[in-house]
Amino acid sequence: MPTANTALLTGASAGIGAVYADRLARRGHDLILVARDETRLNALAARLRAETGRVVEVLPADLASRPDLLRVEQRLRQDASIGMLLNNAGIAVAGPMQGSDVDRLEAMVDINITAALRLAHTAVANFMARGAGTLINVSSVLALAPERFGAVYSGSKAFLLNLSLSLHTELAGFGIRVQAVLPGATRTELWGKAGIDMAAMPADRLMDAGEMVDAALAGLDLGEVVTIPSLPDRADWVRFDDARLALGPNLSLARAAARYRATGDAA
Repeated sequence: MPTANTALLTGASAGIGAVYADRLARRGHDLILVARDETRLNALAARLRAETGRVVEVLPADLASRPDLLRVEQRLRQDASIGMLLNNAGIAVAGPMQGSDVDRLEAMVDINITAALRLAHTAVANFMARGAGTLINVSSVLALAPERFGAVYSGSKAFLLNLSLSLHTELAGFGIRVQAVLPGATRTELWGKAGIDMAAMPADRLMDAGEMVDAALAGLDLGEVVTIPSLPDRADWVRFDDARLALGPNLSLARAAARYRATGDAA
């Protein structure tokens, strides 16, 4: 069996995905770069081959297109050299749900949720058979703060966080690392494509993509399941997660809580 040293990256032509490609190649990974923009992919691949000497392949695909998505799935299924999947591809639709084009919202769900799910499902099956592998899902801090942006976008990012947390538990003992990365606002093209002017955003709230990815990879090296690059004190996340887990014993009981029962039925 070949060494599983290849990383397949989605949304790799620009922004966060392109930085991950650069950093992973410099860490010694061969790459398969997936995105719609073949011209950009080829330019990035040529640069990384020249600068790092790694094998870098491009796999142009629109993950909102079922035939393209199935082609990427097939590559994950058949290529035993792939030991890492970066689920990074994503789009954003700004504004309230009501008044938004529902077809655009559905397209966002297709990429942010459906494609990520299907690729993770395929990759994890191969990782389990091999007893090793790494799955990185790029979520967002909006998974924790849905009131700050559109309902569907933040919901799609919450899906990735929940998927990652559950898979981390489900795959314990199989030698598979799962990480959810929750960036805050990051300097990428996503904002402009969503109709948001980055120049109008507070500069002290925008992180460069390079710094974000470097922090995320440091978190991966530390074994973090959830990495929030801008969070100064990790203990804040630990307290949040502990509070969530503390709800567990009372989330499903035979009786409704006393405050929801009629006075005469309080016994």
